[in-house]
Amino acid sequence: MSAHCCNHDTPAVSTIQNLPRYRRALWIALGLNLAMFVVEVLAGGQSGSLSLLADAVDFAGDAINYGVSLAVLSAALVWRARAALFKAACMLGMGGFVLAKALWNLKTGVPPEAATMGVVAVLALSANLLAAWVLYAFREGDANMRSVWLCTRNDAIGNIAVMAAALGVFGTGSAWPDLLVAGIMASLALRGGWQILKQARAELQGEAPAAAHGHDHGHDHGHGHSH
Repeated sequence: MSAHCCNHDTPAVSTIQNLPRYRRALWIALGLNLAMFVVEVLAGGQSGSLSLLADAVDFAGDAINYGVSLAVLSAALVWRARAALFKAACMLGMGGFVLAKALWNLKTGVPPEAATMGVVAVLALSANLLAAWVLYAFREGDANMRSVWLCTRNDAIGNIAVMAAALGVFGTGSAWPDLLVAGIMASLALRGGWQILKQARAELQGEAPAAAHGHDHGHDHGHGHSH
């Protein structure tokens, strides 16, 4: 799941084999994740399934991750860190909303539509498997490539969890399987968002002293010439 996709290491561009193929694979994965984010948000709202909404948070986080991975090929660290802050804010906000909604729905207990949950979960799993297949050739690349591949592979767990929740709702006629899965996935999103936030802030704070040191060094160097 995207909660575990916190790697923002810069790949050495010169070591990336078949770079155009890698870019194309990332664009395909980005498109699949954006499309499934929209589908799961709409389906989650229509069916009343919070686990679908929680999985949509995961797709949104991954879409941002793929976008950052595309930018990381040429972007400076400070811009990648700022993009990571945006991803963290999205994950924390949406994860918090889903978790709060799940706790609130414990009182109402209205079961979602199990059929819609199951169909969309299978569609989501298919999308993740397709993205994994596209990225499979790059699974042994540098750290950034490996993190992207592992993100996609691990996302299948969330899709299978939603499918299990759909079976649970169908079998019990209650909302608790959906709420349980939603709560777990939302908690993972909150944990991942917090980890990304801490890493991004550390990267930004690390850049600032480096820039200040460079400025001071230039100032001292100029001062030395004045003598």
